[in-house]
Amino acid sequence: MAGLATTFGSGAMTNSINDIAKAKCILSIGSNTTASHPVIGMYVRQANRKGTKLIVANPREINLTRYADLWLQNRPGTDVALVTAMMKVILDEGLADMDFINRRCEDFDAFKESLRDVSLEIAERITGVPASKIAAAARMYATERPAAILYAMGVTQHTHGTDNVIAIADLAMLTGNVGKPSAGVNPLRGQNNVQGACDMGALPNVYPGYQAVNDPAVREKFQAAWGRPLDPSPGLPLTEMFPAIEAGKIKAMYLMGENPILSDPDANHIEKALEKLEFLVVQDIFMSETAELADVILPATTFAEKEGTFTNTERRIQRVRKAIEPVGGSMPDWWITCQIARRMGASGFDFEDPSRIMDEVARLTPSYGGVSLKRLDECGSLQWPCPTPEHPGTPVLHTEKFTRGPGKFVPLQYKAPAELPDDEYPLVLTTERSLFQYHTGTMSRRVKGLNILRPEELVEINPADAEAMGIRDGETVRVISRRGEVTTRVKVTAASAPGVVSMTFHFAESPTNQLTSPALDPVAKIPELKVCAVKIEKNGNGHK
Repeated sequence: MAGLATTFGSGAMTNSINDIAKAKCILSIGSNTTASHPVIGMYVRQANRKGTKLIVANPREINLTRYADLWLQNRPGTDVALVTAMMKVILDEGLADMDFINRRCEDFDAFKESLRDVSLEIAERITGVPASKIAAAARMYATERPAAILYAMGVTQHTHGTDNVIAIADLAMLTGNVGKPSAGVNPLRGQNNVQGACDMGALPNVYPGYQAVNDPAVREKFQAAWGRPLDPSPGLPLTEMFPAIEAGKIKAMYLMGENPILSDPDANHIEKALEKLEFLVVQDIFMSETAELADVILPATTFAEKEGTFTNTERRIQRVRKAIEPVGGSMPDWWITCQIARRMGASGFDFEDPSRIMDEVARLTPSYGGVSLKRLDECGSLQWPCPTPEHPGTPVLHTEKFTRGPGKFVPLQYKAPAELPDDEYPLVLTTERSLFQYHTGTMSRRVKGLNILRPEELVEINPADAEAMGIRDGETVRVISRRGEVTTRVKVTAASAPGVVSMTFHFAESPTNQLTSPALDPVAKIPELKVCAVKIEKNGNGHK
């Protein structure tokens, strides 16, 4: 989401979940919302039933396409071509909000010039979406205001993911759908406290509150608070750590709640890198596939066994209260971290409870300045920015100006995915999630009922492709990429377009991410998990 941060700041939802119900139009792009974010998906369906126009841009037929006024079935990795064509229509037909652009934005003329050679015909050829549908979506989004955009990892997990997000930001600014209730640009974060982890500095280039490590004034503030010199250079993102291990630059790793053997691309390479480490520590609530390789395993508590806060996708800071005592020898993450730091001789880790930690967060993080556990106990929750104890929180961002001041329009050009199908690997594999399992299955696969609903991996294949390959529904096959192969069963379904197959990554028995591409977005360093070339071969075990 680095591109969005150019203008909008952190990459959190600009608006609130409740806002969705009052939008006149919703554009859901690169998000299987009802499966990955079912509560938000419920809000979208409710809004649609009450008359909200719904545009779904997704390579696959998902639950929301049943409700959509328009379904744009674009090929995986063609979002920039789709969105720039929509913006071309909006400009050509005089549907842009020029008042908003003139008051709130800059670099519009260069952006407008960059669209000169964009055409619906070229966009149709690239995306596979009929030109008439692209034009209809552009008109609907531009005229049915306020309009909200929802997006998820179907947008970001590409080698041009940053461009995808910038395109979405350009589209919202072009139509004035920012800084207003029921509008905005709303990334749906992948896990319950991903937003909170990023807010607290769990990124290689910022301190808490997205304060840059290479800003001398910011660094001096944290050095004074923590009583030690701090490195001015940003660290490595997760995706660059594993190549650094192989290069001998990293010899030890401490993983908290992460299972990269199943979640990261080119997973065979990940496992080899972890085995090369001199020392691996894994801190988790269950024994994961990655934890099995660890030299030391630190048992952490679940949400029900600890105190603190979660910050969700709409920037809402919520209290977490201990419901049961920690099971076995498990301890809260904050306590484990403090104990290790103290044993390493660090000062400042003598916190007695999470409320003291939140007090330090408030002192050092402007957007959390008015937050305390005591206040959350009284009011229930707060949305940042909440800079003072009297501030009510901020349901809608950018009502007066953007983080950087004026909104910056950024010209874009479509770039193809890093790996396209060819004669040897003729199919595109895209990954998604199931409603009935979660991430790498560390938690959800321990639930009997969920395993009844979705017990195993499936590769979903279009009927035309299945017929051409002589493959039947339920048959066991091998899915093969340039990086590895996995065995799984087939589900023949028209949900996938011809030439596109789909898998989840929840099942260790069929580790899908052994197939996926490690190619990275050059800015955000996010891997291209949504597009890689594969072939499918019969396994020889027959029909199950």
